[in-house]
Amino acid sequence: MEVGNETMIPEFILLGFGDFKELQILLFVLFLTLYIMTVAGNLLIVVLVVTDHHLHTPMYFFLGNLSSLEICYSSTIIPRMLARFVTGNQQVSLHVCIMQLWCFCFFAATECYLLAAMSYDRYLAICRPLHYSTLMNPKVSFQLIAGSWMCSFVVEMILFSFILQLSFCGSRAIEHFFCDFIPVINQACSNTHLVKLVLVVLASITTLPLFILTTISYGYIIMVILRIPSIREQKKAFSTCSSHLIVVTTFYGTLIIVYILPDSDRLKKLNKVFSVFYTILTPLVNPLIYSLRNKEVKEALRRIARKCTQCMQVHQILVFKLHNGTKFPCKNKKTSLC
Repeated sequence: MEVGNETMIPEFILLGFGDFKELQILLFVLFLTLYIMTVAGNLLIVVLVVTDHHLHTPMYFFLGNLSSLEICYSSTIIPRMLARFVTGNQQVSLHVCIMQLWCFCFFAATECYLLAAMSYDRYLAICRPLHYSTLMNPKVSFQLIAGSWMCSFVVEMILFSFILQLSFCGSRAIEHFFCDFIPVINQACSNTHLVKLVLVVLASITTLPLFILTTISYGYIIMVILRIPSIREQKKAFSTCSSHLIVVTTFYGTLIIVYILPDSDRLKKLNKVFSVFYTILTPLVNPLIYSLRNKEVKEALRRIARKCTQCMQVHQILVFKLHNGTKFPCKNKKTSLC
């Protein structure tokens, strides 16, 4: 938008969760706590997968990538939201908004592909255990993960090639807590019918087939679980499987409601609630459901805790000996003390 000889870069106003000043501190503390828990939980999974050789398997390779993704995913949205709670500044420039929108769409699409790849991995491990090591070797798992990131990148580049052709003008209010796709597109001055059509097509390709693939995989897994003679083992397997299905259904279900169903005024505030599920709660719950309840991950936590305890004990002994001037052998010949 040009004014005289100057070009005005439009700004958006993110209305967030409404003008409830008395709730700002409470919301800040709540979302800060959720963000710290999300980053800490997912970072712990990444560290365990990288450092513990017992977890160097395709399953934990997927989980490590998912945790890395969740850290980036939540960091795209929550820190800027926390900053607005503190400063009270709800304005955001068009460039920053588009960048946040691109990162969010890219990470959300990648998570759809990763969840589908993980469900396929579990299907092979449970339904075809004798062929698992052949069908899901490190090369195949790497190709699935690389394909997830690359497919998401291609989808987002196609979508944003249409978005960047739109023109935005003036300062507009967005009824949302971050720069989500539909609220931002609705602020465009130019015709958005083509962009919304492309969005529905790409969202359908990205979510519906992957969701169907995931549910079919877990359907076969449940059939195998029903054949287990031990009722105790059945309950344990059902507990894990049902937890995975709840997370997957919540993530895919809210995405489908927001992005594929028709955009209407009645759904605007409801979509904001649904957005909390797939932007804030899913990255928090994923490490709890997929990893921290796992027996092998718990064993890895115990091993790393023992190592840390041993290192602290050795450090305390060294400090004590140094403090008391005790001499003991050292690899460095120039000094008598370590």
